[in-house]
Amino acid sequence: MSLGKKFLKSKPICKVTFTVDKELAKDAVTVSLVGEFNGWETGATLLKKQKNGNFSVTLDLETGREYQFRYLIDDTTWISDPAADKYAFSPFGDCDNSVVAL
Repeated sequence: MSLGKKFLKSKPICKVTFTVDKELAKDAVTVSLVGEFNGWETGATLLKKQKNGNFSVTLDLETGREYQFRYLIDDTTWISDPAADKYAFSPFGDCDNSVVAL
């Protein structure tokens, strides 16, 4: 898993690429990115499967803040990102939310 960040010079925006490695996704059909930036809607941001088997998506996020997020695999399994900048308590108790800091 990885978080790629590309800060724009002309706007207070960062292009953040969220990637779930094929080893973690295993035989997943769908991987969703769920977080503060999409109202925690489970189907709002789907990652696209790449030729190498990884799943990824790039979002434009406002700089100067932090965003909590998680991945949802096949609408059943929640996972955190081991490459997150830090982690925050999740009220659901199964594991902490990942955080990307911009």
